[in-house]
Amino acid sequence: MKPFFRNKLIASGLFAGLLASLSPSAARAGETIFVANGGGNTIGAYTTSGATLNAALISGLRGPVGIAVSGSDLFVTNETNASIGAYTTSGATVNAALISGLIAPIGIAVSGSDLFVTDEIAGTIGAYTTSGATVNAALISGLASAVPRGIAMSGSDLFVANEIAGTIGEYTTSGATVNAALISGLSEPFGIAVSGSDLFVTNNGTGTIGEYTTSGATVNAALISGLSTALGIAVSGSDLFVTSIFTGTIGEYTTAGATVNAALVSGLNDPEGIVISGSSVIPEAPTWAMLLTGFAGLGLACYRRAREPRAA
Repeated sequence: MKPFFRNKLIASGLFAGLLASLSPSAARAGETIFVANGGGNTIGAYTTSGATLNAALISGLRGPVGIAVSGSDLFVTNETNASIGAYTTSGATVNAALISGLIAPIGIAVSGSDLFVTDEIAGTIGAYTTSGATVNAALISGLASAVPRGIAMSGSDLFVANEIAGTIGEYTTSGATVNAALISGLSEPFGIAVSGSDLFVTNNGTGTIGEYTTSGATVNAALISGLSTALGIAVSGSDLFVTSIFTGTIGEYTTAGATVNAALVSGLNDPEGIVISGSSVIPEAPTWAMLLTGFAGLGLACYRRAREPRAA
């Protein structure tokens, strides 16, 4: 093999190794956790291994609670000023008041070009486009006494956690009621996540996470217990990520109920909504510096080796 090509292969292999070992942010194929900090009025970004990418990726919000991701876009419900803001996953503002005039928006879910938003005071689920147009501000109504909170989607079905009623309701994205009390007997359910045919629900009242099927059957009503004010929940593969306002943490658990790290991320300020995206956040300067320095060193080493005289 010619020295030039051999050195090129060496450089490529070492460069790939450098990329793989940069930091925990390379874990899980670049997945990023975005969390809404209601107390700090920020959106923080972290890796699924717990490393901080940017604790205040987006700031200046007004009581952020719910968060949804679609491609490179984040949509955030601001309970205090009754609006929904749109931002990029790199932290740029698209429209801080993409949708306004709501009462108390909490949960949010996105599907294609549609947004579905729960309003706990109005007792509605509204439908909007990701460009901010209103499709139906009261697509589903009559939930005021139930207090709708978290919302999740599966195909053409919406699953809504009703905190006061202690139920999970099922509806279609066209507004039809499938079962207003698909699951009942819960204790202040707040967050909800769907994975395949399974629903995972945080019960704030009992400090548990329950697992159910999308048809309403109970798999394990206390899959995970001993939590403190568990609110937001997101699922990625076989892992669950759960926010706790009381402890200011994001905990990681398996979908089988095992604890991976109860304080994967700590020091948060009233974390509520949480979402996981495959889109990576631009690393901060130190990461790029390490990358460029390492690659420059590899290039210089290969250049020198290529110029070395070969033995006769």
